[in-house]
Amino acid sequence: MSDTVVFIPAWNEEENLPAVLEDLGHELPDADVLVVDDGSTDGTADAARRHGADVLSLGANRGLPIGIASGYRWALEHGYAYCGRVDADGQHPASELARLLARVREGACDVAVGSRFVSGEGYEPYRYVPSPTRRLGTALLRRGMKIALRRPFADATSGLYAVNAAALPLLAEPFRTEAPEVEALLRLADAGLRVDEVAVRMEARAGGDSKLRGRKAVKVTVTVIGTLVAARLLWTRRSD
Repeated sequence: MSDTVVFIPAWNEEENLPAVLEDLGHELPDADVLVVDDGSTDGTADAARRHGADVLSLGANRGLPIGIASGYRWALEHGYAYCGRVDADGQHPASELARLLARVREGACDVAVGSRFVSGEGYEPYRYVPSPTRRLGTALLRRGMKIALRRPFADATSGLYAVNAAALPLLAEPFRTEAPEVEALLRLADAGLRVDEVAVRMEARAGGDSKLRGRKAVKVTVTVIGTLVAARLLWTRRSD
C-alpha cells in the first residue's frame, strides 16, 4: 500500500477516464488510484478497473459534493498520509498534481490547490482567458473569497488538490452546498490549516459535455454567493 492515494470523481466519463488513468500511472506510479463512480450508466467503472484503479460505487448519481467527500473519506478510512484529487475529464495534468503533492510532502503547506489564475515561474499571467460570462462570475467570486477568507484567492472552484492527513477529516465531512470547493476552502481556513494556491496549467475538457452548464451553472453561482455570505455572517458573530 502506498502512502498516497489519488481519487477521481467520475460520472459517465468512460471516454476520458482511460487517458487520465494512464497519465497518473506515468507521473505518479507509486500512488494508489481510486475512481469514485457516481452512478455512471456507461462503462466508467469497467474502464477504471481495466486500468488498475480501485472503484468506489455510489450506486446512483448523487452529485459532485457527495462524490468529493466520499473520495476524501476513503483516503481517511484507509490511513493515507497524502491525497490528491483530479477531475475525470482530462483538464488536470498528472504532472501538475505531482508538483502539488511534492509541495505538501515537503511541509510547505497542508493543502495545495492548483490555480489557473495566479502566475509564477514558468506560468505567465493571463494564460487562461475565460469567456465574458465566466469572467464576470470569476471576478465576483474573487471578491467574495477575499472577504470570506480575509486573503486573496483567485481560483476558488479549482478541482486540482493535494492534501495531507491533517486536512482529510475536514474534507471527508459531507458538503452542505453545491459549491464543495468553496466550502472546502472555508473549512480549511476556519481550522487554521495552511493552504497554498499554486500556479498550474490546465487543459480543455478532453471530450464529452461539461456537467456544469445551463440552469445548473446558474444554481451553483447562486449557491456559491450564499455560501460566502453565510460564512461571513458566521465569522462576524464569532468575533462579536
